Amino acid sequence: MDRIDRRILEVLQKNGRLTTAELAERVGLSASPCARRLKRLEDEGFIDDYQAILNRDKLGITMSFFVEIRLNDHQADSIAQFEKELSDMEEVVNAHIVSGGYDYLLEVVSKDLAGYEAFTRKLHKITSVKDIHTHLAVRQVIKKRLLPNFI
Repeated sequence: MDRIDRRILEVLQKNGRLTTAELAERVGLSASPCARRLKRLEDEGFIDDYQAILNRDKLGITMSFFVEIRLNDHQADSIAQFEKELSDMEEVVNAHIVSGGYDYLLEVVSKDLAGYEAFTRKLHKITSVKDIHTHLAVRQVIKKRLLPNFI
């Protein structure tokens, strides 16, 4: 990966809707070499996907929660089952295995408290869940979508 590849990734992070011609112009290439580089970056897995970032407020998704989960069973099959059930829950927008007092940290969104309560009922039905600890996000301070400039 050279300077131009890094610049392509930087520009795409800011605007993934650019045409190949527009991208080429911004990185100082003609369209054909830019398209080849872009295809290679996609094929090599540097670009996972292209998405639209939706406005949660406009969609009525006004609540965000960070949920710490502790499991009572750390056997591979229990973990796999928990993660499968978690992946089926559309309220979970991010999930991480973490170190410390809990096993997972989830970012969960909901339209209201009733929706979050319904979500927690689903969590409590999972037999491997031992403990759930919730933090209500009051206000987002930093909205960072781009990876740092050390790519």
